[in-house]
This record gives sequence, C-alpha cells and structure tokens, in this order.
Amino acid sequence: MKLAETEALMKKAIEATQRSFNTIRTGRANTSLLDRVTVEYYGAPTPLRSLASINTPDASTIMIQPFDRSSLNTIEKAISMSDIGLTPNNDGSTIRLNIPPLTSDRRKELVKSVAKLAEEGRVSIRNVRRDAVDSVRKQSKSSEISEDEARDLQDQVQKLTDKYIAKVDELLAEKEKDIMTV
Repeated sequence: MKLAETEALMKKAIEATQRSFNTIRTGRANTSLLDRVTVEYYGAPTPLRSLASINTPDASTIMIQPFDRSSLNTIEKAISMSDIGLTPNNDGSTIRLNIPPLTSDRRKELVKSVAKLAEEGRVSIRNVRRDAVDSVRKQSKSSEISEDEARDLQDQVQKLTDKYIAKVDELLAEKEKDIMTV
C-alpha cells in the first residue's frame, strides 16, 4: 500500500466524520439535519433532497417544498419517523420544521452522540493504519522492501494517523463548542 493511498483513505474518514457531525443539530436551523432522511417514493427509498427544495428562512425554521405536491404527506411521515426529533407542520404546500431552543440536558446528550461519532472516525482512521502496516509487513516478509524501509514506512503511517486523529479531535472540539453555545 502506498502512503498516498493511505492518506487519501484517512481524508475520506475525516470527510465522513464531518458529514456525520453536520447531521447533529445545534441551536440553529441547518438543512444538513435532513441529509439522512429518506422517503419511500414510488416504492423506492429516495433521499429527501431529491424530492424537495430545503431552505432556512430564519434561524429557527427549516422549510421543505416538495417538487411533487402529491409526495407532501409521505415526506411528512418520513420526517416524523426519522430520528431527528422534530415535528413537521404541513400547510398544504410546504412543510415547516421549527427548531426549538436546546435545553442543557439535550445539549449534553448531543455532545455525547458527537463524541461517539468522533470515536467512529478515529476507529476508521486506525483501521486504515492497520491495513497499511499489514501491507508493509507483507512486503517486508516477501523481501520486496528492506526492514529499514518497512520501519520507516510504518513510522510515516503512524505520523499520518496521529495527524488525522488530531483533525478529528479539532472537529469534535468545534462541534461541541457549537452545541454548547446558547
């Protein structure tokens, strides 16, 4: 395994962690809260973004306007069944989601769930490291590279791992600050 491949995989893990963080709500409206919501549309699970335009008219409201009005009720049902914890208000042409201010207990719960997501990100980075180190060891055993080269490569992989785990920690601190800010 090449170092560039390893770094690319670690970058992907960081991006996935960032996307996961975006689905956790802070005190203000954010359209990425609905990224994980899928709607049963003509028998196929479809992402909400492909069925409606989603915007935030103000800091505490998300407005969903379906492209096809007949899908309004199924979208409303999908949001109700999802884990975002918001109640949709259907006015016949649009759905509004009011984002209530977070209580301190809810903020603490959200910080815990963000910490879990960060740990998943760290684990995926460590898995990339493990695969890279295994690959280096195999190359060393089959005499493709010397033991010194293998040790150097393993050190470089460890440095990359430390760098990307530090990035996950930075993202976590930033998201925790976002959540705890009233």
